[in-house]
Amino acid sequence: MSKTTPAENKALVLKAFDTLFNKRDYAAAERFWSDRYIQHSAHIAPGREGLFALIRAVPETLRYENQLAVAEGDYVITHGRFSGNGRPAAWIAADIVRIEDGKLAEHWDVLQDEVTKADSVSGLPMFGNRFPS
Repeated sequence: MSKTTPAENKALVLKAFDTLFNKRDYAAAERFWSDRYIQHSAHIAPGREGLFALIRAVPETLRYENQLAVAEGDYVITHGRFSGNGRPAAWIAADIVRIEDGKLAEHWDVLQDEVTKADSVSGLPMFGNRFPS
């Protein structure tokens, strides 16, 4: 049974993402991620240590921007952009996070390279209301 509300869980995930991805405050981030964190992403080594090691290895220019976060029970889904990641294109991500005991306990993601207007078959941006420059 959840001890937190969906709104609290959503706020927790957004604060955790900002702390790790934008501020790179690893000591503070440890308070958000469970030491038993389960990582399902194909791009990230297991556990909290795998995630933190990945962030330490990517350029300091990495930024996370959130466009949407929805929560139900112990789960939060975010739609965001990871830019400045050292790749040719930003990643547009749907991240699914399970909360347990007030910490991020489990994670899944779906990632796509962000495309330009010239490469968009739909003619619509993948994030926000503008294409990347």
